[in-house]
Amino acid sequence: MVSATPITKKRYHILALIFVTVVINYMDRSNISVAAAAISEDLNLTKVQLGLIFSAFGLTYSLLQIPGGILADHVRPRLLYPIILVLWSLATLLQGLVSSLAALIGLRASIGVFEAPSYPMNNRIVTGWFPEQERASAIAVYTSGQFIGLAFLTPLLVTVQAYFGWRGLFIFSGIVGLVWAIVWWFLYRDPHDHETVSQSELELIAAGGGLITNTPGDADTGRIDFSLSDLREAFVHRKLWGIYLGQFCLVSLFTFFLTWFPTYLVEFRGLDFIQSGFLASIPFLAAFVGVLLSGFVSDLLVRRGVSKEASRKGPIILGMLLSILIIGANYTDSTALIIFFLAIAFFGNGLASITWVFVSLLAPKRLIGLVGGVFNFVGGLGAVVSPTVIGFLAEGGSFESALFFVGSVAFGGLCSYVFLVGKIERVRETART
Repeated sequence: MVSATPITKKRYHILALIFVTVVINYMDRSNISVAAAAISEDLNLTKVQLGLIFSAFGLTYSLLQIPGGILADHVRPRLLYPIILVLWSLATLLQGLVSSLAALIGLRASIGVFEAPSYPMNNRIVTGWFPEQERASAIAVYTSGQFIGLAFLTPLLVTVQAYFGWRGLFIFSGIVGLVWAIVWWFLYRDPHDHETVSQSELELIAAGGGLITNTPGDADTGRIDFSLSDLREAFVHRKLWGIYLGQFCLVSLFTFFLTWFPTYLVEFRGLDFIQSGFLASIPFLAAFVGVLLSGFVSDLLVRRGVSKEASRKGPIILGMLLSILIIGANYTDSTALIIFFLAIAFFGNGLASITWVFVSLLAPKRLIGLVGGVFNFVGGLGAVVSPTVIGFLAEGGSFESALFFVGSVAFGGLCSYVFLVGKIERVRETART
């Protein structure tokens, strides 16, 4: 029996909180790319040393995804998110106060540590607050925060640095995160704790497969109920490996834009710093359009009865195909065409960025956070491998080999979803049968 109370829309308020958090999350990941040229000149760093700084975040972020996923399963987001926000924001701020390669690497690595639970937690929140038929759209909206945030923040961050230097850029970014941690604490609640959500909205979410209540052994008891068989479960299924490897490829392309892209425009293509800041926003806007188009079209197709193989996998396969076109930038000297090829490639990256929906669809319900952690762990390895490989490939002053590398990785992601993922259905646990 459906409740007669009006259906509230508090889930969209929660989605707005996640969106802003993702924007801040990626601001603190990408500000290093804006500051890279100035840091390199000030501290006399080589391309390889810059690559190591870029990769430091990805290494710890990736390695701690599984612990981060376990935390996301068992610690309430209202408590965990403000804690990690404060910690990674402090690490961001401190980057503006140090002057050595070792300190920068250490602080970048610490940001990776403290941001590690964020995306498994985002997915867990959306899985709890949204019915399945709205979930790809919700994931697309908060994922778009990384693109729209960077599109508009890149010119802002460039301007902040122009007036206050690269140190002021990091201090500004850190203060923003500290303020948002307070906002999250006061505004976020889980579905069953939200004081103004209606019973009708809770019933709508639950009827659509939303996990509105905590699972046994979570924050209700304060106990983390975890076994090695759970960890094994996350690694033994081919379908899960398909989305893990696909995420590695997706993140590898994204990391190029997050780290080396401004350097590519300034040093290899000869654009001035301010111009590069505005041109760099164009591919991020393209990716923003791509991820929103992907999410809403995917959910629309599901509601119209189109198979999940077509509605969920279709945008990802098309997106990976388009991402391969990044190689086209090697064959032109026209700034307009260079930005065109990069924008098409990043539009494709946006189309493919609803991959988190597969964690919700394929993972055992009891282990969504853990599988999300493994998913982001393998994906995060792309943020380790990609900047370092590109640093070595670009050491001679040319990015042509680097773009071939990025395009080849995109092709690998296409193959992963075509040949490994298969039919979209939740995997059956083997460890407890």
